[in-house]
Amino acid sequence: MPGEIDISVIIPVSERFDAVRELYGDYRKGLAPTGLRFEFIYVIDGEYPDVVEALKALQREGEPITIVKLAKWFGEATALTAGFSQARGEKLLTLPAYYQVEADDLPRLVEALDRYDIAIARRWPRIDAGINQFQSRVFHGLLNFLAGSAFHDLGCGARALRRAVVDEVQIYGDQHRFLPLLASRYGFRIIEVELRQSPKDAHRRVYRAGVYLRRILDILTVFFLVKFTKKPLRFFGLVGSATFGVGALIITVLVVERLFFGVSLAERPALLLSSLLVVLGAQLFALGLIGELIIFTHARQIKEYTIAEIINGP
Repeated sequence: MPGEIDISVIIPVSERFDAVRELYGDYRKGLAPTGLRFEFIYVIDGEYPDVVEALKALQREGEPITIVKLAKWFGEATALTAGFSQARGEKLLTLPAYYQVEADDLPRLVEALDRYDIAIARRWPRIDAGINQFQSRVFHGLLNFLAGSAFHDLGCGARALRRAVVDEVQIYGDQHRFLPLLASRYGFRIIEVELRQSPKDAHRRVYRAGVYLRRILDILTVFFLVKFTKKPLRFFGLVGSATFGVGALIITVLVVERLFFGVSLAERPALLLSSLLVVLGAQLFALGLIGELIIFTHARQIKEYTIAEIINGP
């Protein structure tokens, strides 16, 4: 029954994971002081038979574990969504399948839900390699500049949230990192809670060039979703107008040179470039208008707010 569970712990298992039994024991021991009734939901995102067998062994020992095995690899956002759909608790806690924070600090994350809708862990103080910290500062610096946020550690998978958040905010692809940022659009209250970083999370991490490119694209995607989801013309109109204006200015200069100074237009790349800019600018502007029409048509079905409280009179 739903009332039997206070908090559901969702752990997505993908390419990176640590010893299942050891980590589960640490998490369970860390959550014990909360006094809450909890369940663990492991979402297996891919083929990891050793992990499944270890979890089944824990189940046979009576541990409150549910195993959700996806048909193939879908990504962590999909894995979390699958875990949310199976969760019975009104409070949800997502944890990584590997060491990131000290499990003894997890009650502080859960307690923050008494005042906030989302509590995200910030590994502090950071004890990992300098290159890791540098990458994190660059990532969050760019994200916070574009989105107007002030987060420090969205790469940490330890987060506590209320069920209302996952009911309202949909994530896909690699957007699990940006769940707090997307939730802020709806007015959910968010706080960062400093948790000690696990010494086992201190190894140096350098990724392939493609990973960094995907992160940049993710940031741009979230920037557009946060800023222009219901105002596409503001984005496409601004870019299109600027592109059109530059092209029109170059064409004007070329025409003036031709009419008053006798400069030939033949074999001038600037004429082709300016023409392309004008056409591209007009297309971008038209794209923004089409987006506005779509938003206007479906505006009644789009909800981008959350009611915090309704106070009825006598």
